[in-house]
Amino acid sequence: MEIRRILVANRGEIAARIIRTCRELGIETVLAASEADCDSVPARLADRTVCIGPSRASESYLRVETIVQAALGVRADAIHPGYGFLSERAALARLCEEQRVIFIGPTAAQIESVGDKLRARSEAQAASVAVVPGGAVESVEAAQSLARQIGTPILVKAVGGGGGRGMKLVDRLDDLPHAMELAASEASAAFGDARVYLESFVTRGRHVEVQVLGDGQGGVIHLGERDCSVQRRYQKLLEESPAPGLSDEIRRQLHEAAVRFAKRLAYRGAGTVEFLVDTTRDRFYFLEMNARIQVEHPVTEAITGVDLVAEQIAIASGTGLRLTQSDIRPQGCAMECRVNAEDPSRDFLPSPGVVGDVSWPSGPGIRVDTHIAAGSRVPPFYDSLMAKVIAHAATRSLTLERLRRAIADARVAGVATNLAFHIAVLNDPEFQAGGVDTGFLARLLERSPLKTETVARG
Repeated sequence: MEIRRILVANRGEIAARIIRTCRELGIETVLAASEADCDSVPARLADRTVCIGPSRASESYLRVETIVQAALGVRADAIHPGYGFLSERAALARLCEEQRVIFIGPTAAQIESVGDKLRARSEAQAASVAVVPGGAVESVEAAQSLARQIGTPILVKAVGGGGGRGMKLVDRLDDLPHAMELAASEASAAFGDARVYLESFVTRGRHVEVQVLGDGQGGVIHLGERDCSVQRRYQKLLEESPAPGLSDEIRRQLHEAAVRFAKRLAYRGAGTVEFLVDTTRDRFYFLEMNARIQVEHPVTEAITGVDLVAEQIAIASGTGLRLTQSDIRPQGCAMECRVNAEDPSRDFLPSPGVVGDVSWPSGPGIRVDTHIAAGSRVPPFYDSLMAKVIAHAATRSLTLERLRRAIADARVAGVATNLAFHIAVLNDPEFQAGGVDTGFLARLLERSPLKTETVARG
């Protein structure tokens, strides 16, 4: 089916990024915006904007019926959910199916398969993909029994979500009951599902993910991997591709495992299969699958030359995969820094407000995905991401230098930012050597606590 008009059911930089690709494809866009975003940069870029409710996400971006009704009201052929919000809610995909609106993403059944982390673990095992030792627990007694089997440290994790919410690290068995209670409470509030499960905690692990595209009929290709190990409280802050320091054999096995997993689901659209690479044992485990476009997708686009949003739209329209595996020939290295309105010197406290003067970097090999310009408002209701600065060059060292200069050239007034934090990361010898694990940032902060200037509001 030809897609002529898309309702973009998101905000911020991803909404702007989707709209720009639609423009290139000659597709009309309608932005579904909350009251806080009706005069945003994405709203000005879209062909039309419809207000879907008050500023709080629970009253606008998270209302399934409101989003679908908006699409029907403007006669949109399809809905693009971006990332976050309703992008991985099976209820939205299912209502789209019922109302014959194209959902630019996987099927509702596929979202359910990977959205439930225990079910995703079972699917991975069925696809002969290793999972972290652990499993379901229905009581504290069962959890303690399993914990004794797999040993500490362990992670208590939410069955129905991700992003670090509902996740607790336990070093002593005596702390397990309290950790389960906290994790269940967080999970219930964030995902409406209080179930938790246990996994062994890999002390020196790298977070490596593989980008896949599937046609929904069993055809799947991968577009290489990304290293997302620079994290704070399980939130990614800097990503790169390819993952440095992996052996050719582990890299090949990661790609093949991701494709096997996606093929088992007959996956449709763009997705990311995430793995934990145990650096001490030189092996990896399946973590989860994100059934949507990722925040860090630009680094894959940079090294492959593939517009992932365009491919999402093509697959959703019924065209299927327009690329074969042999068409994917990654070139060079790419890195991305997430620029957030937050203050690292105050434990990364969010910094909402009105942005003053802004200057984003440019030049060869530099890409900036943003929705922030002079006068833009950073509302207190949503994620604090303002921009993504991406650098691409022939080698990792050149990419690193290019990104360092780009971040140093960026200027944002009116709110605090984490730009200085990124400079500290890029200048750190451990990061420059490549292959850091997920404990890197904690070690960096211990070595040199960040002192970041806070820009006055106004």
